[in-house]
Amino acid sequence: MTIAALGDSLTAGYGLPQAQGFVPQLQAWLQDQGANVTVMNAGVSGDTTAGGLSRVDWTLTPEVDAMIVSLGGNDYLRGLDPAVSRANLDGILAAGQEAGVEMLLVGLSVGTNYGLDYKQEFEGMYTELAAKYDVPLYADFAAGLRAAAGMQDGMAEFLQDDGIHPNADGVSVIVAAMGPAVLDLVMPAE
Repeated sequence: MTIAALGDSLTAGYGLPQAQGFVPQLQAWLQDQGANVTVMNAGVSGDTTAGGLSRVDWTLTPEVDAMIVSLGGNDYLRGLDPAVSRANLDGILAAGQEAGVEMLLVGLSVGTNYGLDYKQEFEGMYTELAAKYDVPLYADFAAGLRAAAGMQDGMAEFLQDDGIHPNADGVSVIVAAMGPAVLDLVMPAE
């Protein structure tokens, strides 16, 4: 099975040696669980949901069986209107549905620097779209980091010097937390 991981720098493995990025670590984790998978890195650093929408058609090649959609961080960092981000994600999920691939939508937990209404609308778009397309939702890309750190201050050990991107240990924690959701995508319970 081939899984396309459509995302931004978090997916692309920004700042890490290639073997330590999200995609290679996820593939290794899945294979350790007995899944016969190849995870294709369709992450582009700095990409927004609009960039993902522009790339989804060439990402969904005939050999792709499933797609992880993990976009929105750069939309948030730029303060883009959540309605625009939602429309772009809607288009990505529609393309995946049309291609007949299994999908996992990965959301984000964001801060309140643009206000509580923005936070609720932004985070809510993932829940709404997962329900609309009847796809599983992994609500927060960084959930594993938050759980391992126990608090925001404890996350520093899992992050690169920029304070945003996970280091190799951070990616490992993210993969261990998210891995079961991806495994369910590729090896559904019978």
